[in-house]
Amino acid sequence: MKKKKFKDKLQSYFKRCGVDTPPFFKKLRIVGVAVAAVGATLLAAPVALPAAIIAVGGYLVVGGAVATAMSQAVIAESNDCDDDLNGGTALGI
Repeated sequence: MKKKKFKDKLQSYFKRCGVDTPPFFKKLRIVGVAVAAVGATLLAAPVALPAAIIAVGGYLVVGGAVATAMSQAVIAESNDCDDDLNGGTALGI
C-alpha cells in the first residue's frame, strides 16, 4: 500500500515538472543553479582551502539543488496537480 502511494506521488511530481512554471520560480530556479555552481566550484578548487570554506561549499550545493528542484515542481495553477493532469492531456501523453 505504501509503495503504491509513493509511486503515485513520484509520478505526480514528474508531471508537475513538465507543466508551466510561474515567472518567480523560474528566476528562483536560475538562482538555485548558480548557487549550486558556486558551491561546486568551492568544493572542486585545485588549491587547499580551509575546512570552513569547504563546508560552506557543500551547504551551497545542497541548498542550490533543493531550491532548483522545488522551484521546478511548482505549477502555475492553484488547483491540485492530480485534478488537472489526470488524463495527461497537458503533457501530450
